[in-house]
Amino acid sequence: MEKKAVLRLVKAAQAAAKRAYAPYSRFPVGAAVLAINNKIYTGANVENSSYGLTVCAERVAIFRAVTAGARKIKALAIFTATKKPTPPCGACLQVLNEFGADPLIILATPEQTETTSLRKLLPLGFKFGEPD
Repeated sequence: MEKKAVLRLVKAAQAAAKRAYAPYSRFPVGAAVLAINNKIYTGANVENSSYGLTVCAERVAIFRAVTAGARKIKALAIFTATKKPTPPCGACLQVLNEFGADPLIILATPEQTETTSLRKLLPLGFKFGEPD
């Protein structure tokens, strides 16, 4: 993926993090997905006092893309205001697995950006109905 496209995704994720609702953890996260149609969909984490009802930024962005009609995701950027990049949780990786063969995953902070892949973070992701 071009450096310019990566930067664009990171900026979208950073802007989304500013809209996070994180009164309990105080850990705002922003995400941006690049769909196969080259559109960017963003999301931020939304917490709830019943912690199990909290939704991660990555899933919000993925679900926004899907509800807009996108079914294939090329890349996911995650922004956190931390020293070290923060990878997606297992639930987010599994949801991403549903909509991308092996999308690029971009982990960004104010000071650094690193890339990885879904296959590296979730090597044995489950897909219903796939042959053994």
